[in-house]
Amino acid sequence: MEINTGNTAWLLLSSALVLLMTPGLALFYGGLNRSKGVLNMMMMSFSCIGLVSILWTIYGFTLAFGTNSNSGLNNIIGSFSQYFGTGTGTISEEWLFLGGKTGIPTYVVMVFQMMFAIITVALISGGASDRMKFGGWVLFAFGWFTLVYIPVAHWVWGGGFIGGKLHALDFAGGTAVHINAGAAALALALVLGKRVGWPRENMRPHNVPFVALGAGLLWFGWFGFNAGSELTVDGTTVFAFINTQVATAAALVGWVVVEWLRDGKPTLVGASSGAVAGLVAITPACGFIAPISAIILGLIAGAVCALAVGLKYRFGYDDSLDVVGVHFVGGWLGSLSIGFFATNQVNAAINSDPGLGASEGLFYGGGLTQLGHQFLGSLSVTVYSFVVAAILALIIKSVKLLRVSDDAEVSGIDVADHGESAYDFTPAGGSGGAFAMAGISSKDGADSKADEKVAG
Repeated sequence: MEINTGNTAWLLLSSALVLLMTPGLALFYGGLNRSKGVLNMMMMSFSCIGLVSILWTIYGFTLAFGTNSNSGLNNIIGSFSQYFGTGTGTISEEWLFLGGKTGIPTYVVMVFQMMFAIITVALISGGASDRMKFGGWVLFAFGWFTLVYIPVAHWVWGGGFIGGKLHALDFAGGTAVHINAGAAALALALVLGKRVGWPRENMRPHNVPFVALGAGLLWFGWFGFNAGSELTVDGTTVFAFINTQVATAAALVGWVVVEWLRDGKPTLVGASSGAVAGLVAITPACGFIAPISAIILGLIAGAVCALAVGLKYRFGYDDSLDVVGVHFVGGWLGSLSIGFFATNQVNAAINSDPGLGASEGLFYGGGLTQLGHQFLGSLSVTVYSFVVAAILALIIKSVKLLRVSDDAEVSGIDVADHGESAYDFTPAGGSGGAFAMAGISSKDGADSKADEKVAG
């Protein structure tokens, strides 16, 4: 049994594209944040690259995608030892993913899915900006990754009950990534409490070009996220790719139109946020629906998410960077859209057996069956992620590792937690200048200049 070099190369490229999304997220979130907390915000994303990469290799992949010999337990969690990060094996059905049907080495799939795990954890941080201790964030990320992301990934993609029993569909992460992270962000924001001065004080984005650049990198990397999730290169891959583009474009338009009508002015932050909302919504559906359906979904997602970000003011939860309004709401919209628009014309595996064992959507003669399955799958992830995230946050809060002091928050969490700041606001002609940077006092510098003048 041979390696399929084309499929393997495609998945390796897709893995690199998905990794790029996390630095893109750091820029997107960092630009939306206030200047005094931008480094802390970006550090939360970058820390996930380090932490989750190691944990995924050691135990995450085997628990999420391994096959448990106990069929009942396999509905909940994978194998504890099947892929224990050793990389051993020969080119056999065990070493090639899906028994060699794709021709892709299992450990290439491992690194592809590693990138998903990284960005899912990083997404949560947007609900906690400006006020969460970095040490507390690391503990939370470790706990949530282990207790929530791994089992949910197994439930959805690894043969667990959501994909295997409910037959709820999720092509690239609407439930496992966006609903999962959005529910956790809401729980974390509620336990953390509001930022000092919110919502009275103006807490606008400090760097809009960062926001646009981050959104652009996310958009670029998302092609690997969505189209790469087919694993192989075939007709469904093409649909996932084009649907990602047109849904994102439509959501950008939908958000801007709502913003223009409501506020009288279209903004770059709105356009960037609309694009991200479209990327989120199309993620679970991209390999199951037609391009015209993707455009409809994008327009709806852009408009609805533009309105949903205002819910935090109505209900009083401080989701700093709108993880709930964009990722949670957008993820739900995308998941439910499968129940309306899924069609065998795009993906013949939808109702084939063996295959996904699901149904076509309501508008393609499948009735309400798939819509019900999508609802139950999304609800299961919502409840589980919210409850466990809240418990983790409460435990960390009880040992006083969750939130910085009010003084540290007001003066800036970057300096308080990291000892650095994003921008040097020292006046150009301030004391010391270049001499101070070189370790020479300003007086010594002046004396040196005077000596040179005399010598001249």
